[in-house]
Amino acid sequence: MSDFMEKYSDEELIARFQEGDEYAFEEIVHRFKDRLKNFVYRYLSNEEAAEDVVQDTFLRVYQKKHMYRNIAKFSTWIYTIAGNLAKTELRKKKRRKMFSLSNLGLEDKEYEIPSEQFAPEDEVEGEYTEQEIQDAINDLSDKFKTVIILRDIQELSYEEISNIIDVPVGTVKSRINRGRLKLQEKLRHLKTPKAERTS
Repeated sequence: MSDFMEKYSDEELIARFQEGDEYAFEEIVHRFKDRLKNFVYRYLSNEEAAEDVVQDTFLRVYQKKHMYRNIAKFSTWIYTIAGNLAKTELRKKKRRKMFSLSNLGLEDKEYEIPSEQFAPEDEVEGEYTEQEIQDAINDLSDKFKTVIILRDIQELSYEEISNIIDVPVGTVKSRINRGRLKLQEKLRHLKTPKAERTS
């Protein structure tokens, strides 16, 4: 049955599921489970928690299937659900207020930086361990971490990311550029000799 379902687009699958086709839901799970787990794991850095969030995501899709409307890509809808659940889980883990630019009244100020300055997929690969990269991503504030994961790891379009986090495309691009620079700075610090870092 999975081979038969492969010919359908994501949007056609959810439409079939809304009409009661359970096999369509199985195909949705098959298509998205690994991508969503990778996305959520990058956010939470905990495999068990990521699996739980992904299961909750599919449960929400199952229970609220009729809330999807074919005015946006299905992938945008399901990533939005997963992202919101991941953020909730992260807040539960931290249980403390995070300092952010909003405390300084700078939340809405975006600064354009040429995207060519840093591309993690080009410069990071092979230079750092997976854990070092993950740790550097974790150190980013939520608004930068989310767009870096969605763009550079999940490879979603600017438009999809804009819909998922509900900010304009221009803001998405600016946050990605700024997030890349912050990530570059954190990773560059790892190159500094240990004695120099601790002196």
